Amino acid sequence: MSMKSKSTSELKASIHRVEEICKSNKLGLTEIRKQVFEIIVKNNIPIKAYEILDKISNINNKPSHPPTVYRAIDFLIENGFVHKLNSINSFVGCFHPNAHKECYFLICKKCNIYQECCDDSLKDRISKTAIHNNFVISNTTLEIEGHCLDCSQK
Repeated sequence: MSMKSKSTSELKASIHRVEEICKSNKLGLTEIRKQVFEIIVKNNIPIKAYEILDKISNINNKPSHPPTVYRAIDFLIENGFVHKLNSINSFVGCFHPNAHKECYFLICKKCNIYQECCDDSLKDRISKTAIHNNFVISNTTLEIEGHCLDCSQK
């Protein structure tokens, strides 16, 4: 599996999809939320909150405040538009929002490039394990660290 950046058409489609979901569900996609989402999905590697804050400040030519950015990120996560990668405390865009709540990520430890992956058999196995243990899953995000092909050949 190759890890590559998303094409311009994929980025535009993702942004459009989020706008449509917000419109149809009467969710407030404010300008700051939209800007934060665009920054996250256009970044080829996971991005940290303070990097988003710096980019927002540059876009708007005025300082932005951390709570504003964190509230926008929380909205995006709650609605399935963005994922948080806890192992590296960073955020990535979801290129198939509202399709599911289960996914896993391959993260290169050298270059930080990532790949979002979906696997129904893995999802089913996790669900069966949860049921067997009397556990109700609200969200599943698996993070697998290693090296991408380019980094492993260097």
